[in-house]
Amino acid sequence: MILIAPLSKTADLLSEACVTHAMSLLSPGSVFPELALADAQHLRLQFHDISEEREGYQAPSLAQMESILRFVGDWDRQGAMLIHCWAGVSRSTASAYAAMCLLHPKADEFALAAELRAASPEATPNPRLIAHADAILGRKGRMVEAIAALGRGADCMEGRVVRWKLR
Repeated sequence: MILIAPLSKTADLLSEACVTHAMSLLSPGSVFPELALADAQHLRLQFHDISEEREGYQAPSLAQMESILRFVGDWDRQGAMLIHCWAGVSRSTASAYAAMCLLHPKADEFALAAELRAASPEATPNPRLIAHADAILGRKGRMVEAIAALGRGADCMEGRVVRWKLR
């Protein structure tokens, strides 16, 4: 199972769910949560939640998406993976969607996007992360199209906790 959450819910999820791996996606300068996991089980990446280069900000890079996908690919799926960002709306939902596309290479991108929307009406996956994942996974623009078709999620201060079951 993949858990998607805002930073504020990470401690609760660790105590109630069988989380064996976690991904923290926060802005540069943010303090990562202390999670009771080995370093190899906790991926920590820093970049801003922006979709294009902007002076003074760090946009998500192709190398960072490669790290995300490598981390997911190395996960043994014996427990849950927690993916969180500040609000649980953009960076984490994009990374979870990319993870599901990696783990289910024959799955329809639009069907996976629909699953994400049904689980999280607030989800607004970061389009730059999606484009990087699409390129790496060779999805020929289908991931980008599927997420663009979702449109912007519902307004919120932070997203809800999502429990996305693997197929």
